[in-house]
Amino acid sequence: MRVRTLHDFAAIRAFLDGDRKWAAYALSDLDPGLRELCAWYAAEDEAGLRALAMLYTGFDPPALFTMGTALDVALMLGAAIRAPRVYLNVRDEHLPAIRAHYRVTSIEPMWRMTLNPAEFRPVRGEAIHLTPQYTRELERLYAMGGGDAFTPSQVFSGSFFGMEERGRLMAAAGTHVLSEAAGTAAVGNVFTHPDRRGQRCAQIVTSAVCANLIRRGIRTIVLNVAQSNAPAIHVYEKLGFKRYLPFSEGLAQRKPAVHILEEHK
Repeated sequence: MRVRTLHDFAAIRAFLDGDRKWAAYALSDLDPGLRELCAWYAAEDEAGLRALAMLYTGFDPPALFTMGTALDVALMLGAAIRAPRVYLNVRDEHLPAIRAHYRVTSIEPMWRMTLNPAEFRPVRGEAIHLTPQYTRELERLYAMGGGDAFTPSQVFSGSFFGMEERGRLMAAAGTHVLSEAAGTAAVGNVFTHPDRRGQRCAQIVTSAVCANLIRRGIRTIVLNVAQSNAPAIHVYEKLGFKRYLPFSEGLAQRKPAVHILEEHK
C-alpha cells in the first residue's frame, strides 16, 4: 500500500464514478477553473486505487472530501494530508479516522439527498431565471441568513432561479456546482425572505432549478441538508428527492504530532 498525490484526472474520475451520488461535488470539481483549486491524494496497491481524499482550497479553511475504506482514509491522513484546519465533508464511517489526526471542533449531522430525473415532481409557480446581473440582489438576500457557501462565480457557471417583488428578490435557489461535462449538479443556496416564508417560495424556486438541470441533461442531482432541518427535508421530498446517506460537516484542527503518537501508545 502506498499514499501519494495524484494528478491523473482520468483515474480520479473513474474512481469517483463508482459512487456518483456521493462524489457529485468532487466530480464537478474536476472541471477547468475548479480543478486548479484541488489537491488530490490516493491510497493504492498493486490492484489500483483504494481511496481518495481531496482538499478544495477555494474556501478557508479548505474543504476535505474522502472516499474509500476507513482504513485507507486513515493512511492518507497520517501520511500525506497536513492541512492545519479543514472543513469536513465526510461520511460518518470516516469520522474515527478523522478524529485520530484532527480535533473536531464542530460537527453537523447531514443528509445527502438525490433526485432521479424520472421521479421529479415539479410544482407550479412563477420563478425567474437569475442571470449574473442579479448577483448583488442575491448577496443582499443571503445576507439575511442564507447562502452560506455562495460565491458570485456560481451565478455565472450554475443555474439560479428566484422570485421577485418590486425589484427585490424574495426567494432564490441555485447550484453550488454544476458540470455539464460530468453530468452532475449540487442544488443549494436555497433561501426565502423572512416575510415570505410559509408561501411555498422555496419549493417553487428549487423546482425551477431542478427542471432546468434536467432539461440540460444533468443526470446526477444532489443536495445537502442538515438532519435537523425537517421543513427543508419535507420540501425536497415533495419534489422527489430521497435520502441517500448520512454524513457530517464541520470544522477540524490538526492535532500536534506528539499528541497523535501519545494516543496510539
